[in-house]
Amino acid sequence: MIKINRKVEYALMVLKLMSDKGAQELTTAREVCDRYDTPFDTTAKVMQLMNSTGILQSQKGVKGGYHLARSLEKITYFDLVEMIEGKSFMMDCHEGPCELIHKCNISQPIKRLNDYIINIFSSLTLNELLAEDNLLALKTIPTRTVDNCPLVNKANP
Repeated sequence: MIKINRKVEYALMVLKLMSDKGAQELTTAREVCDRYDTPFDTTAKVMQLMNSTGILQSQKGVKGGYHLARSLEKITYFDLVEMIEGKSFMMDCHEGPCELIHKCNISQPIKRLNDYIINIFSSLTLNELLAEDNLLALKTIPTRTVDNCPLVNKANP
């Protein structure tokens, strides 16, 4: 199982709540925190980040809050994670101080695995991920064609 960053979890919680409420209905950080027991400061920062990147739009004032600015069908899980984490979240054996890289016998398999995961996450929209009634769409993702990935492109028996 891939470990999901806590901030990404909070972003997904916010987006799921907002999509369930309706695109134009306002949601506040306090509402999210009260409902899901998330820390206020982190939740507010995640919502501000999604606002600054155009996923959410803020409305100022006493009765202000945020609403969805973009359709969740247009945002992939990969986009969200990179936006929240600010960098690529996948491991690259050739970047970083790994003393085993010159003798490692799994660096290429790990690269293929990373490529496969990136392709899946790049094709998985937040709408597909968060929709309760869309479980069949999730089950079909691993069978999609992925360029240069023998794990996915081998013929099905």
